[in-house]
Amino acid sequence: MIDRRTLILSAAITGLASSAEAQTPPPSVAGGHIAAGLPEPDETIDLWPKGAPGMPAKPPVETVDERSKDASLTDRAVRGVTRPRLVVFRPRIPNGSAVLVTPGGGYARIVIDKEGYEIARWLSARGFIVFVLFYRLPGDGWAAGPDVALADAQRAMRIIRHRARDYALQPERIAAMGFSAGGHVCGDLSTRFGSKVYAPVDAADRLSARPDVSAPIYAVQSMTLPIAHSGSRELLVGKDASPALEAAHTPANNVTRETPPTFLVHAEDDPAVPVENSLLYRAALKKAGVPVETHLFTAGGHGFGLRLAMGKPAEAWPDLFLAWARTQGLG
Repeated sequence: MIDRRTLILSAAITGLASSAEAQTPPPSVAGGHIAAGLPEPDETIDLWPKGAPGMPAKPPVETVDERSKDASLTDRAVRGVTRPRLVVFRPRIPNGSAVLVTPGGGYARIVIDKEGYEIARWLSARGFIVFVLFYRLPGDGWAAGPDVALADAQRAMRIIRHRARDYALQPERIAAMGFSAGGHVCGDLSTRFGSKVYAPVDAADRLSARPDVSAPIYAVQSMTLPIAHSGSRELLVGKDASPALEAAHTPANNVTRETPPTFLVHAEDDPAVPVENSLLYRAALKKAGVPVETHLFTAGGHGFGLRLAMGKPAEAWPDLFLAWARTQGLG
């Protein structure tokens, strides 16, 4: 075990060295506006030191779109990730726990602000070190196909655990949290953390990719219509996927007693990802004897994150997660 004083001093010293290494910067819009009072992150970790494996013959081009019409807010989304990476949010006073965040975007893009940076700032203000993952997208032609985002998530978890001392965290106190299609990445990681989906590249790959707790938020889960989110399903397994392929990429079918304790959130009026996605996952967790806490809200719609939950019953979810995480030894 590492005592708290050692963790804090270690982070202060080694963090300077790690930040000096040349890494791919966070996704950004050239000449784009920055929301006042919201610091932009600048620390990143490239997942693959020699480049991501299985590059398509025609590599995608990373493109960031600003979708906000409000000059006081950013609502960016990135497409065509070729250099998957973690964007790091360090707390002023670390509590020894970390969260790996996988934003959504229907597997067509990755939402930067609403399901990435906003929750990262909220969690880091409460002592968590947060790593926002910009993962490769399955529709871009990578050799790993429907396992490409899982490969990045596994690799990310192993890197975080490998560098635990650098980031003032305990390696057995790392959560995974994902939203919408990023919730599918989270669920996939939580159930298939041991699947061999890439060739090991360094010492980090000898470590477990299993999250210590998991929080899929209004998550895509089933790949079987009509419960599946059709856009995510088509990009992940294909419009004409066989029942066997659908089943293989439905996290509920892959739950075991080794799946980590799980915190589920969904709004019952979700028009995009039916609440049955979370209910089926919960049923599988219960059957396997995995502890699960579930919060279903009457109103919230889809993609509420933090900003769109304000004034709705779903607004309570972050504090509920924080209270639950403490019962699991995080925070």
